[in-house]
Amino acid sequence: MSAGWTRIARRIRVPMGFVFALFFLLAAHPSVHSLLWSLLGTVPGVALRAYASGYVTKNTELTTTGPYAYTRNPLYLGSMLIAFGFAVAAHSWWTALALAILFTLIYLPTVRSEEAFLRKRFSEYDEYAKRVPRLIPRLRSAASTNNNGINAGGFSVALYRKHREYNAVLGTIGIYGVLLLKLFVWHRTPFLPL
Repeated sequence: MSAGWTRIARRIRVPMGFVFALFFLLAAHPSVHSLLWSLLGTVPGVALRAYASGYVTKNTELTTTGPYAYTRNPLYLGSMLIAFGFAVAAHSWWTALALAILFTLIYLPTVRSEEAFLRKRFSEYDEYAKRVPRLIPRLRSAASTNNNGINAGGFSVALYRKHREYNAVLGTIGIYGVLLLKLFVWHRTPFLPL
């Protein structure tokens, strides 16, 4: 993809997320079963994002420990798990297809752009990239034993708070709240007659 599109994708990824959330909520046809099954994606996704945010020191050090020893992009992987969990909750193949297109057009160029930045900023990035896959996690940790400019620390609650990752938890709870309202109130199911 072109450098121009990559710049655009980086700028619009967050606003597009909000636009997609509105589309998602309007198109959703949740059921009790779809909501329960969706938790298999959303709960691990939120947990992975929280865990990863407590390790990463953006633009300061190359983080290779914690979830970064398994995948180079645990935050994006967590976002994908959350999003596809919500697609299951929506009980809609169109939502899943739209998500796949959105991630391909927006997040893939963003990831590649961030990798190019990290290669320039950290000389050890290429070695790290050889050991750790871009997205699908490896089964064993590839934590580096070299601490020369590499973050070898553990989880930090202060980093979690700094990155405001609790917003993912609050957003997930809010979306489930709307889905439950849509299921039990707006669809007037027998569980909550009006």
